Amino acid sequence: MTTIQPFSKPLVVKIGGALLEQADQHAEAFAGLIALHRAHRDAGGGGIILVHGGGAQVDRQLKLVGIETPRIEGIRVTTREAIDQVVGVLAGSAHVRLLGILQAQGARVVGLGLSDGGLCSCRHTTKFAFDAGEVGEITGGDGAIAHALLSTGFMPVVNSIGLSAAGEPLNVNADEAACAIARIVGAAGIVLLTDVPGVLDQTKALIAELDAARIDELIANGTISGGMIPKVRNALDAANQAGCPATIASWRDPAAIATGGAGTRVLARTNEPAIA
Repeated sequence: MTTIQPFSKPLVVKIGGALLEQADQHAEAFAGLIALHRAHRDAGGGGIILVHGGGAQVDRQLKLVGIETPRIEGIRVTTREAIDQVVGVLAGSAHVRLLGILQAQGARVVGLGLSDGGLCSCRHTTKFAFDAGEVGEITGGDGAIAHALLSTGFMPVVNSIGLSAAGEPLNVNADEAACAIARIVGAAGIVLLTDVPGVLDQTKALIAELDAARIDELIANGTISGGMIPKVRNALDAANQAGCPATIASWRDPAAIATGGAGTRVLARTNEPAIA
């Protein structure tokens, strides 16, 4: 009988639908993720937990079937009519395609939904003044399933579909899911991979490091705007609550992915207690 010795400090890496959309042109990015997983294991850290979204794929499917889902404050309002389509993409076609890409390059992968094995406890979101429909938020969880997979060499690949206590499917923002998983498993760090090299200043130069005060300043003056705002805020939330740095980096640089280098590091507040 094999005794499972869980690793305490994995990396959580989040990729979005943009990379999946261009997977055929960026096979080296996935090779970089696999190299990072192996390097982190070799260094005693346990490897990576890969979390993915798929917004572009969901948009295409909803358009195909004629369902409109408005976005408010950057959140897709997910109606009951839309949730089956969202699940079919995020937990179905996009998820299986990603598993296939990684497996074809030699990775040992296991696909998970957010609620599988009790990894995340989810509920309908209470964060917004408006009704977001079948949108979920994560309230807690148990990292045992992820640690068990990592300890035997597997890379957990997690989609952003969760289940409520009543078993209802919920659409969870993938950035928020990655941050919560980092907190739950006690990650060494979280990496949010995007199609930009990190957070850029007004001269388009990469900002190497940010803290909470600097983030607020850059949002206020418009340097950080649009879709980067929730990324830096979620990264800061992950850093604060998990007690680990959060890095925003580009999947267009496979060498940086493989070594864990480059990008913008977002630091936790010094008065926030780390979660073991």
